[in-house]
Amino acid sequence: MQQINECFNVVKKDYLNYLEKEKIFYKSKKKIINLKKIYIPMSFWIEKEYQKKERTLFLGLSGGQGSGKTTITGILKIILKKYFKRKIKTVSIDDFYKTLRERKNMSKKIHPLFKTRGVPGTHDTSSIKNFFIKIKKKKFKKFKIPKFAKNLDDRLKKKYWYNVNERPEIVILEGWCVGAKSQSQSLIKKPINDLEKSEDKQMIWRKHVNHKLKNDYKKIFSKIDHFIFIKIPNFKVVFKWRFLQESKLRKNSHLNNKTMSYNEIKRFIMFYERITLQMIKDLSKSASMLMMLKKNQEVKKIFFRS
Repeated sequence: MQQINECFNVVKKDYLNYLEKEKIFYKSKKKIINLKKIYIPMSFWIEKEYQKKERTLFLGLSGGQGSGKTTITGILKIILKKYFKRKIKTVSIDDFYKTLRERKNMSKKIHPLFKTRGVPGTHDTSSIKNFFIKIKKKKFKKFKIPKFAKNLDDRLKKKYWYNVNERPEIVILEGWCVGAKSQSQSLIKKPINDLEKSEDKQMIWRKHVNHKLKNDYKKIFSKIDHFIFIKIPNFKVVFKWRFLQESKLRKNSHLNNKTMSYNEIKRFIMFYERITLQMIKDLSKSASMLMMLKKNQEVKKIFFRS
């Protein structure tokens, strides 16, 4: 308890500033409880695992859309850096999306649905593999990783990419599909929503996605030491949370962002439904750290598995 209080005093200010910057407006009391009972214990667990490994620890953090992956990653980074003095690299799998041109080519050659970013197959998996290889190399050399602009739906030019200047001690790869597994052919055959039923009648799109999960993505995710999974209460909340995100974007009229309508959001989340539901089944059992969310996006419980 003494260590938790000590850590709390060291990180409290930075943590509260970060939440304010991210526009997370919980009650002050709730923010303090979350820091003490959720994020600090998570960080102590990560530190313990790093000390066991004694070299770069790779963590995967995933959860449904709008579950707070980026915010949670940011909080963990603050604690691990400020209190534990660790060199942290947080990376979003979203930054490894293929360029708009590449996805347009996929939409012509494989299936029209591949123009929309999101599902396995729309990431540049060779770049993700190289990221792991370069960090693990005996002699570390600085390198760059891509940066994707969602408002442009395209990758930025290389001069805007992120720099990795030193070997990190802890890497957190976050993204909605991090740790996802492939499904059996019998499950693939049955469409689970209108998008699959009307726009993927021949199962070309979902079979290709599943094939990528079974091969390229399985190899990438096997390099991760531990998974942190944010479990949403049900898939309906994904629409609700996504709709709130878009509403906030619309209110910020000074931002030149493209926002989605009610029907566009409804269709967009269908791209993610199959894999999200499968991840809830798989990672609820296998993740080293399981965060259970309430319908209001607050953390209900957290479980640790050694």
